[in-house]
Amino acid sequence: MVMLNRFTKNKKRFYGKMKLIRSRYGFRHLKWILWLIVSFFFFIRFISHHQPSTNSLRRTIISNSQSNVIFRAISESKTAEVLRQNQDFMKDLKVYVYELPSKYNVDWLSNERCSNHLFASEVAIHKALMNSEVRTFDPSEADFFFVPVYVSCNFSPVNGFPVIGHARALISSAIELISSELPFWNRSNGSDHVFVASHDYGACFHAMEDRAVANGIPEFMKNSIILQTFGVKHQHPCQDAEHVVIPPYVSPEKVQSTLSQSPINGRRDIFAFFRGKMEVHPKNVSGRFYSKRVRTEILQKYGSDRRFYLKRHRFAGYQSEIVRSVFCLCPLGWAPWSPRLVEAVALGCVPVIIADGIRLPLESAVPWPEISLTVEEKDVGNLAGILDYVASTNLSSIQQNLWDRKVKQALLFHDDVEHGDATWHILVALSERLSRSFWLDDVSGDDWCLWAGVQIIGWECEQRIIGCECKAKI
Repeated sequence: MVMLNRFTKNKKRFYGKMKLIRSRYGFRHLKWILWLIVSFFFFIRFISHHQPSTNSLRRTIISNSQSNVIFRAISESKTAEVLRQNQDFMKDLKVYVYELPSKYNVDWLSNERCSNHLFASEVAIHKALMNSEVRTFDPSEADFFFVPVYVSCNFSPVNGFPVIGHARALISSAIELISSELPFWNRSNGSDHVFVASHDYGACFHAMEDRAVANGIPEFMKNSIILQTFGVKHQHPCQDAEHVVIPPYVSPEKVQSTLSQSPINGRRDIFAFFRGKMEVHPKNVSGRFYSKRVRTEILQKYGSDRRFYLKRHRFAGYQSEIVRSVFCLCPLGWAPWSPRLVEAVALGCVPVIIADGIRLPLESAVPWPEISLTVEEKDVGNLAGILDYVASTNLSSIQQNLWDRKVKQALLFHDDVEHGDATWHILVALSERLSRSFWLDDVSGDDWCLWAGVQIIGWECEQRIIGCECKAKI
């Protein structure tokens, strides 16, 4: 009886409270409170049923063996955009720089060309990281491990070009050293280790494409991240590793010196400019012709056109010609890329890219479609008409985009990492790679990758190394 009276009193008290709530806040607020309680219940239930077992977790990085370009290359995403807007992201990123014996790097600096030629990004990135706030001296807390090996400074006494035949042996020796002294290479099989391969065909280490393809990327580098100047939109053996397409090196001091004498928005009295190798009679080299004869066709078609400033010989002060030019031709050579891309942008000349299928450096940071023209190799014969059309329509808009200081900054390397410069954007790309790493549990062939809408069609995982094949979602 006592219990019944107590229950009755409690019931009255409950209804009294409900009535108070209704009168004070209205029934609408009560519905919101009940909705929140129910939602919280189902959320907790969802978490409890979907939390992966710690025994079967495998940390993986999605890769695509069918399309190196789309899924293996580090490219733009919403995550990268957020990181790019966040100036403090470097406080969380940690990079360990191996201190290798001097024979692997600084000994080469005895030749001053080593730190100034078009392949010198390997030196510039190393120097910038050494002084960067992302550098950690504790390898156990590192997100990435940078391996500073300079392989581009062995210059030929005959023609002065870099000789890179020793590159594989030198890098292999460095890997053998770091893997024997520290556990981190063996722990990840090199997947969190970063190399620079700033040569014609990246880590294939050869200037001729057929030889580069035949050699391929060394097996000991295929799990690592390669910072390379070479990039194409189709599948290619020389980008068959996770990579970031970076700009070739152009001295920021030289650019600044040129701009101090001729401002970027100054008078431009040269309509179309090119200075470089143009063969009158292309030589057949192992069944291939330099520039696929594109440069020869430019010379033959426009050599007598006074609006085209075409020069075949070297000139140390050629940047003073670029800064006077409206359009700068950037045709392929043996490889699709060249430093002309960076020099043209840095000096305010609209780059005219003539290299079918090229992937441009730091595409997620540089608005290439808004600052450049792309002409297919087969359309070189119509080049004059194309440039005339642009000059009469949207040239001023292109130049306005091109002359934005942030665009030039993104393609230049500095001794210290500067906000928005080339090394800074490379670090953003590496941070994006971290954001794409996630945990998967017992993935089957019918599951969907958690990013980019791609379907897993095969699965092999060891530790946290690349292992699933993906295909585009249909």
